[in-house]
Amino acid sequence: MDIDEGMNKRRLKKLLCIALSVVICIFLIGVLYLFGASRKLNEKVESQAKIIKPVDTKRSLPINILILGVDIGDPNIKENEDIKRTDSMMILHYNPSEKDIKVISIPRDTKIKINNKDIKINSAYAFGGAKKTIEVVENMLDTTINYYIKLDYKAFTKFIDAIGGVNIDIEEDMNYDDEGQDLHIDFKKGRGIHLDGKKSEEFFRWRKNNDGTGLAEGDLGRIKNQHIFMEKVTKKIKSPMMPLRIPKILSVIEENVETNMSPSAMIKHGSKGIELSTRDIKFCILEGEPKYIKGISYFIYDKNKNKDTLQSLQSVSKTASSITSGGIDKSKLKVKVLNGTNVEGLAKVYSSMLKNLGYQNIIIGNGEKLMESKAYIKDNNKDLKSIIKQDFNIKSVQSLEGKQGDFDIIIILGEDKKTLKN
Repeated sequence: MDIDEGMNKRRLKKLLCIALSVVICIFLIGVLYLFGASRKLNEKVESQAKIIKPVDTKRSLPINILILGVDIGDPNIKENEDIKRTDSMMILHYNPSEKDIKVISIPRDTKIKINNKDIKINSAYAFGGAKKTIEVVENMLDTTINYYIKLDYKAFTKFIDAIGGVNIDIEEDMNYDDEGQDLHIDFKKGRGIHLDGKKSEEFFRWRKNNDGTGLAEGDLGRIKNQHIFMEKVTKKIKSPMMPLRIPKILSVIEENVETNMSPSAMIKHGSKGIELSTRDIKFCILEGEPKYIKGISYFIYDKNKNKDTLQSLQSVSKTASSITSGGIDKSKLKVKVLNGTNVEGLAKVYSSMLKNLGYQNIIIGNGEKLMESKAYIKDNNKDLKSIIKQDFNIKSVQSLEGKQGDFDIIIILGEDKKTLKN
């Protein structure tokens, strides 16, 4: 088995997650009022928001939602969260002022570095779950992720069945068998072919036929197929009869969705999004080129080829950086973050988190060894002290003595913050 084929089998479920992820994001706009009545979902959101703090902003400003579709890891291990990977990853960028939604797919083989090692971006989840994946995406694209949505790929078939299936044009014969996975795909070329959940899964798992013919672009070709499929699903969920299916759809979402986006945030941002038509939703793929490095196939992201996409995504960073609290503009505060542990790179990780909260003027270094983190602020400002306790999650806040380089805030990270690097 060659590398491409091997990777393909490991990725077969990827597009299922991607399609469902975006569909659910868009569909949330239409069923927002029901989420307030779902106690179970509310409890899940509150729990995740404590782990991964959302970057809330005004309803008139653009937002980025990272959508993750994860594989099942090892089905023989109950607690297998740490060995799961993202079979799919995309950013839903919603700009109310421009009245459009952009869905940007990130190829799962995109090369990144974690702990100074080259890995594929789909493995970031195994290093620290959704929290680590968000950090990686933000650093790579120099943007801010406001919210995230994570789904298990199993929800795909249930969701498609819940909306009543979709009709799609199949451009070529699809014939593929994999006895090991009990997978048998058999579609004839045709127009308006109806696909239920199971058939939709087969459609998304296909890349090539038994005789080797198939998509010339491989994984990128499948992403293009998935965009066509999502357009069909989007039209389906906006149909007049869809409200009758809301109870089934809500049940699927409630059981299979993990997010830090609160119902109030959904209502705030979704109230404008409901006015959009399918023509206002654009799909694209992060640009770059496939490349073999030391026998491993990677996708090399090209920053220069993605200038327009980055400009859209980074508009969120600019708006997030101007967030104010208590009349204080966080972007203008001068912050020093010192590592008071033996964990290399801890201050850098912490500073990245602060940038997502709107702090932009940050320098890092090493400080005295501490068990418990401390914060020092200028002039014993009560508003600033309140912000520190909320954003920095540090209990000990003291006044700065002397000029201390004219910093507004100095943070010394102690042993209690070591888990941030995990």
